[in-house]
Amino acid sequence: MTVEIELKFIATPQAVAALPAQMAAWPHQHSAPQRLTNIYFESADNFLRRHDMGLRIRGFDDRYEMTLKTAGTVVGGLHQRPEYNVAIATPELALSQLPADIWPQGCDVAALQQQLQPLFRTDFVREKWVVTYNQSLIEVGLDQGEVRAGELTEAICEIELELQQGETQDVLLLAAELAQQGGLRQGSLSKAARGYYLAQGATAREARPLPVLHAPAKASVEQGMIAGLELALDHWQYHEELWLRGDAAGRLAIADALVLIRQALVVFGGLVPRKASAGLRSHLSELEPLLDAVDAEAQTLCYSPIYLQCKLALTSWLVSGAWRAFIDAKAQAKLDGSFKRFCDIMLGRSAADLKEGFSRPLSDDEFQEQLPRLKRQLAAFTLLSGAYADALSEPYLNGWRELLAALSGRRQGWYESCRKQALSHAPFWLNGAVR
Repeated sequence: MTVEIELKFIATPQAVAALPAQMAAWPHQHSAPQRLTNIYFESADNFLRRHDMGLRIRGFDDRYEMTLKTAGTVVGGLHQRPEYNVAIATPELALSQLPADIWPQGCDVAALQQQLQPLFRTDFVREKWVVTYNQSLIEVGLDQGEVRAGELTEAICEIELELQQGETQDVLLLAAELAQQGGLRQGSLSKAARGYYLAQGATAREARPLPVLHAPAKASVEQGMIAGLELALDHWQYHEELWLRGDAAGRLAIADALVLIRQALVVFGGLVPRKASAGLRSHLSELEPLLDAVDAEAQTLCYSPIYLQCKLALTSWLVSGAWRAFIDAKAQAKLDGSFKRFCDIMLGRSAADLKEGFSRPLSDDEFQEQLPRLKRQLAAFTLLSGAYADALSEPYLNGWRELLAALSGRRQGWYESCRKQALSHAPFWLNGAVR
């Protein structure tokens, strides 16, 4: 088994054309372009997909390899998945050659092989450079071609950075240098994910509300912080795809994700000092006005250096645990404490801040002045409410969401009634009295 660590980018033709010259800046070994075919398999009941597995046969130069990828993690565009590779003589499945203990309990491997059928395929030309960067060896692959499922196709134009030897952080540092030229955006969807999407009919994706964070049971404060920022990044990635496909709601959802990132840094700011996130906040400050501009255009902004560098900064901050270099043992002990207890304290503070802003009737202009406060604290509740059942938290949150909708839509006649309704709900968290 190997653990694949790679960073994926969707590239414009201009970025593709510039890549060879960029590679020349570092010691490297170049490999000539090679045509690759990948055939992906699945059963009628989606057994592999249900278990977060992917199975393919790859053909290159009359040689074949069967690969099974099992469940892994994705942070931004950084993918980490256990991978099992077996050389095979012909393009036919041979599941018995894979380790027996990787399959779900009770799986009949022989029966599964009989049920698996080709689902989609990718055909592309790969050119690659193995770059020496700092003390690491990083393979930079350029893939151009298409993914096909039946009559449906999507173009492939990707640049992938895969760590062969060394430190994950070097992959991110090299990516930041490549990002300076523009024309790249992080791709959270692998070729396989895009193939499954086509195989399922390429139904239109819809914008989603920002979900409440449900951290694992007994999570530490640090784990809760990481989970909250990963939630924001996932929301950002998903809606970036929507915006690029023409859905204007995607841009608003990206803005919500940036608010959530900002508020996470505030919520946990008592334990993680501001200097630990100074670089990340600087990137956010550059991006936010560009996203808010009335003439913001998806193809231009999403492939811009400022946009990519901001997302890479967040990915790097999470993957490297960059805050740990700025905290002492006392702060780390608090980060190791109960996220649930931390949430109870911070929910009380957020509620008190909302009450301070909306405790009295306001003029229409005063209501609008309080809109940023309302967005911030609703983001805080998104991060902090998940320890409680939705049936307990949703009535409280919905009251403030209705006020947010009224203010955002400038429905002045609704302001006062929504304010009173929001304030009428009792706290749902432990020791929730608001003073």
